[in-house]
Amino acid sequence: MLSRPDKLWRLTEADIEALEIGSAILGTGGGGNPYIGKLRARQALRAGHTLSVIKMEDLPDDAKVVSLGGIGAPLISFERIKEGREGLRCVRALEERLGFKADAIACEEIGGQNAMEPLITASLAGLPVVDGDGMGRAFPEMQMTTYSIYGHRSTPSVMCDPHGNVVIFDHAISEKWHERMARACVISQGGASTLASAPMSGAFVKQFSIPDSYTKAVALGRAVIEARQRHADPIAAICEMESGRVCFTGKIKDLKRHLKGGFVTGEAIIEGFDGCNDQTAAVLIQNENLVFKRDGVVEIAVPDLIIILDIDTGNAITTEMLRYGQRVAVVALPCHPLLRTPEALEVVGPKGFGFDDIAYRPIQADEPTQGSAT
Repeated sequence: MLSRPDKLWRLTEADIEALEIGSAILGTGGGGNPYIGKLRARQALRAGHTLSVIKMEDLPDDAKVVSLGGIGAPLISFERIKEGREGLRCVRALEERLGFKADAIACEEIGGQNAMEPLITASLAGLPVVDGDGMGRAFPEMQMTTYSIYGHRSTPSVMCDPHGNVVIFDHAISEKWHERMARACVISQGGASTLASAPMSGAFVKQFSIPDSYTKAVALGRAVIEARQRHADPIAAICEMESGRVCFTGKIKDLKRHLKGGFVTGEAIIEGFDGCNDQTAAVLIQNENLVFKRDGVVEIAVPDLIIILDIDTGNAITTEMLRYGQRVAVVALPCHPLLRTPEALEVVGPKGFGFDDIAYRPIQADEPTQGSAT
């Protein structure tokens, strides 16, 4: 038995409401639409399933933990409704292939709908989800998890689509090759599927997961909700809680967005107002927000978090929901230290996304930004 039942955190509908908001913030524009994920999680609760979370310290070292998440373009996951049991089929096929029983589910990325997918799958399987994830945000490619960066081999893995197709990736010579093969497969499956990777030990998860991801996401959501109720500034509440800052305020004046190779790529151009008058910002996108520029000069880059928020509500706007004319604030939050090591920056730093001319410079919460709205 993993843990005493009284030590598991059983999520309520109020927790799911907060998780929707918090996971969208941490998702940096990606991870799939959290509203749809919230509806599916709420449906699971109302059907009598338990959405439970286990703290990492309560996870036995020898526990078998399966990481799971959606793969594909967020735009497709927004437009095409899931069948609902894709994740469960992945876990069961993986157990059959490797001859083991999963003890817990791990979240690949805490962003957007991918925060909900492990909870839904775990509830159907009668398992808890670990309070952590492999990114502390969202990234577009599977090898960009701390699990892969610090030595886990993801294959054998299983991918399932809404039609009932089950694909097993028996062996990949590297995590990058696993991503390439899975990306080609998800395109053939319609652009959005679910994937479960080879099990990790509890000891590995405790050492190399970004800790307390669900706790943080729910707390962020509650902070936004409470700020609105007090008629306070929800964006200020986010920055205070996560040592972040507002980098830019303005209106989206142009949007370039394309579906390419299983990703949504593009650029959002923002015309400044308030403290950013006569300035223009650009946010470069590959499923997630990767680089923030002011007047052509790079100020923030991955792996630090770049979030586009509705300036009035504090709601994060996912990349597929960006529209011309939206009044937004661009907020930067520091990433977890596990993403700032030399080995991590090789994978999730600017050069990992092809930005060879951009040097990563960690943001500091108290560091002023030219023309900042704060």
